[in-house]
Amino acid sequence: MTVESTAARTSRRSAGSKAGATGTKRAAGTAAKKAAAKQGAAAEPELVQLLTPEGERVENAEYDAYVAGITPEELRGLYRDMVLTRRFDAEATALQRQGELGLWASLLGQEAAQIGSGRATREDDYVFPTYREHGVAWCRGVDPTNLLGMFRGVNHGGWDPNSNNFHLYTIVIGSQTLHATGYAMGITKDGADSAVIAYFGDGASSQGDVAESFTFSAVYNAPVVFFCQNNQWAISEPTEKQTRVPLYQRAQGFGFPGVRVDGNDVLACLAVTKWALERARNGEGPTLVEAFTYRMGAHTTSDDPSRYRGDEERVAWEAKDPILRLRRLLENEHHTDEGFFAELEVESEALGKRVREAVRAMPDPDRLAIFENVYADGHALVDEERAQFAAYQASFADAEGV
Repeated sequence: MTVESTAARTSRRSAGSKAGATGTKRAAGTAAKKAAAKQGAAAEPELVQLLTPEGERVENAEYDAYVAGITPEELRGLYRDMVLTRRFDAEATALQRQGELGLWASLLGQEAAQIGSGRATREDDYVFPTYREHGVAWCRGVDPTNLLGMFRGVNHGGWDPNSNNFHLYTIVIGSQTLHATGYAMGITKDGADSAVIAYFGDGASSQGDVAESFTFSAVYNAPVVFFCQNNQWAISEPTEKQTRVPLYQRAQGFGFPGVRVDGNDVLACLAVTKWALERARNGEGPTLVEAFTYRMGAHTTSDDPSRYRGDEERVAWEAKDPILRLRRLLENEHHTDEGFFAELEVESEALGKRVREAVRAMPDPDRLAIFENVYADGHALVDEERAQFAAYQASFADAEGV
C-alpha cells in the first residue's frame, strides 16, 4: 500500500483544479467559435440569382440591367448552347468508356456557369481555360471535335489559340491564372480595351499559383476576371476542407471585389460576368466570380464519386438542373413551342454522330511516344521501361492471335 503525503495530495488537487479550469475555458472558447461560425454563416450573402429552379425570373437591382434587353431568340440560343454542350459531353464520356479516349473530364451540371460566362465575353477578349471548359470552348467557336485529340493522346491541343482567343486546355492545376494575369498586364501596356477571363475550380483555389495571380493582378490593376466554378468537390475533397470562408470572400484580402453567383442560373452567370468584364475594360481591375454549382458526374472517367459522396446530394442538385430551369422559363413565358425542342433533339443527335465519327477517324495514339524526349541524351532506366512496356503491349497481340 502506498501512502500519499498531505503535500502531494494538495499538489495533485491543485493541478486537477487548474486542468478543469483550463478545460472549461477551452470548452467555452470552442462554443464561442462555433457560435461565431453559425452567426457568420447566417449572415452570408445569398447567391446572385435571376432565375429560380422553377423557371421564374427574380428581380435584382444591381444585375438586371445586364440582361434587360435579352430577347426570346437569345434565350433559346442559351438553351441550345447548354443542350448541345451536354450532348457533346455525354458522347465524349461514352467514347471513353468504349476505349476511344484515354480520359474525359465531364462538365455535367456546370453548363449554365460555362455558357453564361462564355456568352458574356467579346470576340477580342481572351480566355484561359482548365481542362473542363467544353461549354466555353463552344461559345468561342472551337469545334468540339478539336477538344478530343488530347484526350485520345494524338495531340497536345487541336486548335490554334489565337484564332478564337481561347487558350489550350491546361492540365496543371491553377497555372492558367498566372498566364491570364500576365496576358492581362500586357493588354494594359498595349492600351487595348479588351479583357481576360481565367477559369479554375474550387480545388485550384488552394494552389499557390492562384494566390500569386491574385496578388499580381491587384497590384497591377490587370483587366482580368477570375471565374471559379465551385462544383463542391476537388476530386474527393469537399469545399469545407479547403476553406473556412466562402471562396468569393478571398478576393477581399487581395484588394478587389468578389461575388458569388448561382452557377446553375445561366442568366445570372451571364449578367455577373458581363459586369465583371466591363469593370476590367474600364480600368477598374480584377474581379473574382464564384459560380456556386455542382459536378453531377465524376471528376474524370477514372474517378468513382460513389466512394466519397451520397446519392442524396446529387438528387438535391438535380432539382436545380440548369437546362431544366431555362426550359421552364421558355415554356412559362411562351417563348417557344414543341417544334423548337424537337428540332433541337435532331440537331443534338447529329452532333453526337459527328463527334463519334470524328474520334474514330483519328489515328491510334503512339503508346511508346511517352518515353521519347524524357532526357535529352537518353537514359538507361527509361530504355528499360520502354522495353518492358513494349513487351506488355505485344502480349495482347499474342493473345489475340491465339
